[in-house]
Amino acid sequence: MSEQLQNRLIWIISIAVPAVVAALFFLPGMNVDADLTTLPALNACINGTVSVLLITGLMFIRSGNRQWHKACMTAALGLSALFLVSYVIYHSATESTPYGGEGWVRYVYFTILLSHILLAIIILPLVLITFSRALSEKFDKHKKLARITFPLWLYVSVTGVIVYLMIAPYY
Repeated sequence: MSEQLQNRLIWIISIAVPAVVAALFFLPGMNVDADLTTLPALNACINGTVSVLLITGLMFIRSGNRQWHKACMTAALGLSALFLVSYVIYHSATESTPYGGEGWVRYVYFTILLSHILLAIIILPLVLITFSRALSEKFDKHKKLARITFPLWLYVSVTGVIVYLMIAPYY
């Protein structure tokens, strides 16, 4: 696949995914005849696992082990895609859960949530471009972008777990 085609696909995905997720909050929930109550906990577990894989992948590349680094990063990308599918299924079939905390904790929650959402939108093209550069064996460009992508992706995955833990009592 040409680099130009890869870039087009990355930008199409990077625009379509946030648009679909945003639309979920304005469309009425679909009538699904399935118990989806475990999906938020599953999503938090997926995010936690992605965090562990990102840190492990960083340790592998720092020790010079490209094979295991690639395995960790590929697994993190795959799990992030699985998270996205699960997230869309859950939010297309259920109403949003309002946060019930009060006082300063409420401000902390919404600060974390807002930063998580904004960085989740930003991280998608960064992850895809970084991954694409590695697959194309443009390791100098990959490494340069990965220095930005890694901490943002880790932040998004960790704050995903934190947001879940903070809102879980209100499900």
